[in-house]
Amino acid sequence: MDLSTIIGLISGIILITWGILDAGKLSWFWSFSSLLIVVGGTVAATFIAFPLKKVLSTMKVVKKAFSNSTYEIGMIINKIVSLANIARREGLLALEEAVEEIKDPFLQKGVMLIVDGTDPELVKNILETEIAFLEERHNEGKSIFDTMGTLSPAFGMIGTLIGLVAMLKQLDEPSTIGPSMAVALITTLYGSLIANMICIPIAKKLNLKSREEILLKEIMIEGLLSIQAGENPRIIEEKLKAFLPPSIRNSLNDDGEMEASANE
Repeated sequence: MDLSTIIGLISGIILITWGILDAGKLSWFWSFSSLLIVVGGTVAATFIAFPLKKVLSTMKVVKKAFSNSTYEIGMIINKIVSLANIARREGLLALEEAVEEIKDPFLQKGVMLIVDGTDPELVKNILETEIAFLEERHNEGKSIFDTMGTLSPAFGMIGTLIGLVAMLKQLDEPSTIGPSMAVALITTLYGSLIANMICIPIAKKLNLKSREEILLKEIMIEGLLSIQAGENPRIIEEKLKAFLPPSIRNSLNDDGEMEASANE
């Protein structure tokens, strides 16, 4: 679970609500018609901009913003080193028995290519092609939220214009000016909140998660090619850790030392 996403959303809601209560009543800032204009308009325009299937699959993409897969890096490196040890002791064909224990489909596919004796350059090309299509799928999900982040303030402005038109049409009735003006301003508020607290941050988080997943798969490719080349498992481990920033690299070293101490 990615706590930063949850903390950001909850703290944002609490602080904005606190600010509203400090300024007046919460009910002053509620307008169902404004919500319909902003949310309804944004969703409708998104359906126009993207195929139905891609919009409906957005919820699966959103889950990535709330998941934390940083720990997988250490697990993957340890698994690759373990595979390297097996290949060094028993040969590449011995990896076929270890394939069933691999949970990651990408790594499993790479190991099978190696076991089948595929040329290293072809192994690299196949796996890099899969990464390219994965990145494209991720960009589609991100672009939906980028679009929604652009559209929601625009529909907020549309709601403002609707409220102003309603106000100008009833200038002869002073009692209606206040409510009409409030709807106009609240709609802009809703549009800005949806864009800046939900859509744009989620799009940026998805972009970050995509880069992390691609890095993880690049580590797998480097590890698999190193195993196929018959490199020393210790050298492979150090090579794969070079992909990581020092903070994560040090934490992996600490975990390794703790496991070694526990085994002793």
